[in-house]
Amino acid sequence: MALDDRHHTAPFPDLRAQDLWLRPWDPESEADVEAWLRGRTDPEFARWNTPLSFTTDADSAREQIRASARSAAEGTAAPYCIADADTGRPLGHLGVNVTNRVMNTARVGYWVLPEERGRGIATRALLLAARWALTDLGLHRLELDHAVGHDSSCRIAERCGFPYEGTLRGAMWEAGRHDAYRDMHLHARLAGDPEPDPV
Repeated sequence: MALDDRHHTAPFPDLRAQDLWLRPWDPESEADVEAWLRGRTDPEFARWNTPLSFTTDADSAREQIRASARSAAEGTAAPYCIADADTGRPLGHLGVNVTNRVMNTARVGYWVLPEERGRGIATRALLLAARWALTDLGLHRLELDHAVGHDSSCRIAERCGFPYEGTLRGAMWEAGRHDAYRDMHLHARLAGDPEPDPV
């Protein structure tokens, strides 16, 4: 079965722009599972992110991909594999998460595989997903937060039209822990904000 055929019933549409394809993760794809495992166990990811459940092996990676698909089916998140537009090869992850349909808000997060960093992939993927979320998905506000000190994430947010709004005290777990907290920077973009210049 072709990759395109596997995704035609996904609850959210595939998104395409330039050389990127935002598509669902596939728990039956060894390439997807391997990319998820490498991305979530990368030291730089672990330095700045502390997920609710840690990824330790292929089995946990596969189950987390399945859990993300369940969140998509429930309408609470839109988890996307950032992939090469021509081959479908995974490059990273972008999620529109914790969707609140009462307030029409959501939170966006992303990571890129180590060997793919420095090519503007996160910026282009975020621009694409934000445009979709604030138009077709009908959200009013899209938030982006990151650990204080994560300067590259700050720069990506600003380039994509998410200005800095303030510091959230003790709003994120410390790296690798679920019993200690650190501060976060909050950025946000509204549906009525000007569209950022193309990257």
